[in-house]
Amino acid sequence: MEIVITALLIFVARVTDVTLGTLRMLMLVRGRRMPSAVIGFFEVLVYILALGRVVNQLDRWEYLLVYALGFACGNILGIYIEEKMALGFVGAEVVVEANSDSLISCLRDNGYGVTVTEGWGKDGPKDILTIITERKQLPKLMELIKEHDSHSFAIVMDARKTMGGYYKQRNKSK
Repeated sequence: MEIVITALLIFVARVTDVTLGTLRMLMLVRGRRMPSAVIGFFEVLVYILALGRVVNQLDRWEYLLVYALGFACGNILGIYIEEKMALGFVGAEVVVEANSDSLISCLRDNGYGVTVTEGWGKDGPKDILTIITERKQLPKLMELIKEHDSHSFAIVMDARKTMGGYYKQRNKSK
């Protein structure tokens, strides 16, 4: 029974420390130093706890197995949590058919700032829409675009820093 409890402790600790590590790295990439440092502090504490249990009993192959399994599961969980948090902003460049006034109006009516550039594609003139929005608003943005132009082409990029411009505002009165 002690082996099972220790193995479970190692697994949970490893999932926790790798999840925290994933979140820490993503915070660091987004320039959020303080949250990254705080997460890193707890990540290392949990990591040492898990590693100490494994290193002190290297003859237990079960502990090595759950340590590795916890690492894999921690990566998956960390990415899942980060996607749900959807921190920061993204920039979307969307190539649509020229004369996309109805789509542009729809996006603006839904609170998105849209900059339009004229372009030329393989089949002729195109409009290139540049939109900066919160990551959590991206699914709604893509849905609106697809409803108006199912043949559109979109590129979405993380925006590490933004300055000025118009962003969709959340209604704080609700």
